[in-house]
Amino acid sequence: MTTTRLNPMEMDAIASRHPELLKSSTSKRVRTAAIAGGVVVYLIFSWWFFSIGQVLGNANWGIAGTYLADWVSYEVRPEIHVAPDRTMSLNYQRNSPLGHNPNPDWVELDKETVTRKVEIPASTTQAAKPKASSSFSFMTPGSALGATATAEAEARVETRTEEVLTRVVVTYDHSTRIEIADGLVRATHGGDTLVMAVDGAETVSPQGALPTWATQKRPGEKIVLAFGATGWAEVEGDEVSVRNRFFGWANFLFDTNSPFFGKSYGEVVSLITSDERLDPKRSNLSLAWNNILYNAEWQHLDVWTKLLQTVVMAFVGTLFASLIAFPLCFLAARNITPSFMTNQLVKRFFDFLRSVDMFIWALFFTRAFGPGPLAGISAIFFTDTGTLGKLYSEALENIDDKQREGVKSVGAAPLAVQRFGVLPQVLPVFASQALYFWESNTRSATIIGAVGAGGIGLKLWEAMRTNSDWENVAYMVLLILLVVFIFDSISNACRSRLMGSKAH
Repeated sequence: MTTTRLNPMEMDAIASRHPELLKSSTSKRVRTAAIAGGVVVYLIFSWWFFSIGQVLGNANWGIAGTYLADWVSYEVRPEIHVAPDRTMSLNYQRNSPLGHNPNPDWVELDKETVTRKVEIPASTTQAAKPKASSSFSFMTPGSALGATATAEAEARVETRTEEVLTRVVVTYDHSTRIEIADGLVRATHGGDTLVMAVDGAETVSPQGALPTWATQKRPGEKIVLAFGATGWAEVEGDEVSVRNRFFGWANFLFDTNSPFFGKSYGEVVSLITSDERLDPKRSNLSLAWNNILYNAEWQHLDVWTKLLQTVVMAFVGTLFASLIAFPLCFLAARNITPSFMTNQLVKRFFDFLRSVDMFIWALFFTRAFGPGPLAGISAIFFTDTGTLGKLYSEALENIDDKQREGVKSVGAAPLAVQRFGVLPQVLPVFASQALYFWESNTRSATIIGAVGAGGIGLKLWEAMRTNSDWENVAYMVLLILLVVFIFDSISNACRSRLMGSKAH
């Protein structure tokens, strides 16, 4: 097959006879270029209007990394208090993950017994006020009667013999450590060493230039040491606050109050199977299960209960919404109910319910009913009634009228026409949409729970608000994801059966 090329004269002749051919091609290219140019201009405008470049430049990406690390790790927080005489004391945070008497091997202590004088500050006591009397007193204002007397106990000095710390070494890892001794704090990280002098009161002074991992806003104020994923520290004039981070979730099964705390898995199994009871009132297996459920740090039973509450809230709200939307959708469908007024009233009712977001409905019902699952169920019910009603009515308006006309032609009653001519066509669609909304509402119920509508959402918000329990947040997020995955699979399988297709 040979191809004949047209010469320029022939092309010009064709263009003169049929100008619309070239015109359409040119206009199409111009329209495409205009659309592409409009998109580019819009993106540039959005970049400028929202100051995206400035936002990205000013973003503190280190904080995001710290938050992510907090999700999969925990911190141990020893605090070293420095006295003006350069002696020190050490304590840990309340409810330390190391238990009531922490003694980690990464904290090295040098102790010394000293005898020193301790000044006891003066105490002021106020005498009782005299009873009110109608008689006039001729006593002078400074006298014991007729005025409030104040007695001050003189300050005294006591001599005490006590054990104090003279040197503390905190080792984060092989390249990071902090040493406190003789009023100096030596921090080593990544091959650099920073020496800071603390006065035991308010001032901390770096000896030399600060490395990149140390920051101080103003001279004399605290110095923050950022060691990356391994942790951080704050150095003040009278205190060194250490934050040592470890990978994992501390005390996930047993808290520090449990008799199983600090024991290996083998020891726990041995105790559970042993006949010697830790608690005379119950078996060791029952005691272990009780300690897991009522773990004070992770609160497993409460979290699981709230998660089940969220699932039930989504199911009940969706169920009621589908039951109410089902009969109303027949009134909204034009081909089922020919009354224009009825159609419009029901459709506007659906619009009203779904035009208000579920989150707003949750706020409203939380105020009306108080915090709890009832507010969440009501919010899901109202929103889904409007949305499902609209979807159901549109499905009815798109049915094949031949099947309905066939049933009607045999003289069937109007109710029988809907039962045998309409429902077989739309019922699988109705059920499929209801299942999808049930699966979707399992996620939505978590969000509305954060405003007080009950469920795990409120507990998740409380953990996030503390800004220190991110490992608990990660735990609840993983449970929510697991539940969503399970119900998504169930919903997809049910919809595939109803629609007569294989699951993808």
